[in-house]
Amino acid sequence: MLQKLFKFKGGIKPAYNKQQSVTEPIAQAPLPTRLVIPLHQSIGGTPRPVVAVGDHVLKGQLIGEADGWISAAVHASTSGTVVAVGPRIVPHPSGLPIDCVVIAPDGEDRWIDHQPLDYKSMEPEAVREYLQQSGVVGLGGAVFPSHAKLTPSQTVPMAELVINGAECEPWITCDDLLMRERADEIVAGIGLFRDLLQPQKVLIGIEDNKPEAIAAMTAAVKAAGETHEVIAVPTLYPAGGAKQLIRVLTGKEVPAAKRSTDLGVQCFNVATAWAAWRAVAHGEPVISRIVTLTGNTERPRNWEVRIGTPIDELLKLAGPRADTDGVIMGGPMMGFLIPAPDVPVIKATNCLIAHSPTLFPPKPPEMPCIRCGECARACPHELQPFELYWWSRAKNFGKAQEYNLFDCIECGCCSYVCPAHIPLVQYFRFAKSEIWAREKDRKMAEGAKERFEFKQFRDEREKAEKAEKLARAAAAQAARKAAEAAPAASSKGGAAPAAPPADDPEATRKATIAAALERARAQRAAVQPKNTETVSPEQAREIAAIDALRIQAGLQAEPEAPAMAALEPHARKDA
Repeated sequence: MLQKLFKFKGGIKPAYNKQQSVTEPIAQAPLPTRLVIPLHQSIGGTPRPVVAVGDHVLKGQLIGEADGWISAAVHASTSGTVVAVGPRIVPHPSGLPIDCVVIAPDGEDRWIDHQPLDYKSMEPEAVREYLQQSGVVGLGGAVFPSHAKLTPSQTVPMAELVINGAECEPWITCDDLLMRERADEIVAGIGLFRDLLQPQKVLIGIEDNKPEAIAAMTAAVKAAGETHEVIAVPTLYPAGGAKQLIRVLTGKEVPAAKRSTDLGVQCFNVATAWAAWRAVAHGEPVISRIVTLTGNTERPRNWEVRIGTPIDELLKLAGPRADTDGVIMGGPMMGFLIPAPDVPVIKATNCLIAHSPTLFPPKPPEMPCIRCGECARACPHELQPFELYWWSRAKNFGKAQEYNLFDCIECGCCSYVCPAHIPLVQYFRFAKSEIWAREKDRKMAEGAKERFEFKQFRDEREKAEKAEKLARAAAAQAARKAAEAAPAASSKGGAAPAAPPADDPEATRKATIAAALERARAQRAAVQPKNTETVSPEQAREIAAIDALRIQAGLQAEPEAPAMAALEPHARKDA
């Protein structure tokens, strides 16, 4: 039974220019003079270097350890000596340096000891961890760690496993040649993914402009005795986008706020399945990939290239023409000009296009938007690019987000059809980067606020602990004094004061005050009044007033008879 196909909204049909690079089989690129291997080559954390300058490494040896679950390990692409570990310029639109491991090859290309993995006898979690340690990521361009995508949903059963062989971007043919020449290994890798996810069915989508690849994959599926469905999908850019291909093959639309696994679907590129099978069946981590060399060249072709190979050395294999003035990594729709000619090949490098003014003439100058709506009609995500353009240009990023800015996949369809030649995608990238930068600043400010508030809380806590400690010490001292005064009170016929409970702060405070008053009385009782016989009437009255106040406050007992007798003459004289 034929698989029913669905349509996604929008899309375009640009000039594909794929025939130039499919006339020859995949070739092995020679060993470069040096390898610059970035530690951060996938979505997620930056792997930690586990080698140092001067270390000798073997082909396939771990040089960057995965940092967290959403991360993937990095390995040496050949044997040689580590000559540097530090920042280098890498192929990224920002042109910013990141930490890399630079290896001087020894020419021997010696492998580590590597063995096939009997994954069927292992727990699924152990297999996923092995793929993470092998550095397997999405080789279709997204470079998301594959082991994380191979974790099925706990609540939604897996209905469809979609294998992406569409390769819709113009000029790129690496997946096409891979399917033609290594279809059996791709099908074996699909079987690995099937065993880990347990879907109800497997759908392999390939655009109908690749008949040789469709035939090769169909034959490989049949030879392996599998029930996977190889489906030719209409050639329409960007049918190779994950959400678009899922829509075409299953009819399911993945909302922006959800993942495809929430709908029981998962999607992988054919090159990812091939790399995963090489890791399991041969013990080979991801140290190379297929790269299309095309564009303004004499000999366009697909090459298997070691990760870390300088692009300027690699491009010489294709014979760039004299008027080549740059290199585009990726396709002309979503790719970018590399910031320097010697940046290395990374896991995301699927195509290198030699750029020239003849092949890619400068765009006409940008003109005002005429609100024609062509961009909205071409958008495969049903956005309103003209609204996003206005708000992004006005730097009103809040309104841009209200129009679902982050749903944009930057496919370039809107820029391609715009009659005013507005580089819409560039505006959207600018708005996204500004929002990300502001969000980063906000998080840093919130972190600083939290640290300040915690410092205040810690200071207050330390003050309270210190006060409590002092109170306990005072209570203990009061109890000790009361215990010492108990024998004296007993000898005078008085009752000893009871010690307060240790866990009653109010009783402790009262006991402390009572002990202080008792000490004051004892001290005053020990001191007999002096010179009271010769005091003047005014002094006698002053003494009597002070003693009355003390008696009223409870700080002094009633005056004894000798003292009263000493003051009595003055009292009679005043009367």
